[in-house]
Amino acid sequence: MSAHIMKERVDLDALMEIVAARAGDAPEKSYTASLLAGGPERAAKKFGEEAVEAVIAAVSGDTAALTAETADVLYHLAVMLQTTGVSLDDVYAELARRTGQSGHAEKASRTKS
Repeated sequence: MSAHIMKERVDLDALMEIVAARAGDAPEKSYTASLLAGGPERAAKKFGEEAVEAVIAAVSGDTAALTAETADVLYHLAVMLQTTGVSLDDVYAELARRTGQSGHAEKASRTKS
């Protein structure tokens, strides 16, 4: 991320914009572009790896590591969403739908596969 962005608070919307902007970069010059070039499979694998690292940090009580790993999780989530074409607006709409009912009712309403 550029230095001017790092000085500001980066929310998920801004992170998604940064990832989308990097999609056109050369993969050999941009880590984000290289992940995007790997498609959903590579993005999902990296997201999973970072999620496991965040879980390990949480369980070990290492708050500094959890903070860093959570940033990695959010970044890799943004990349994964970009590769699959799922927008944050879609995710926000789903969250809004779920907040209108209890968590137990929402979970029971999901179809089992």
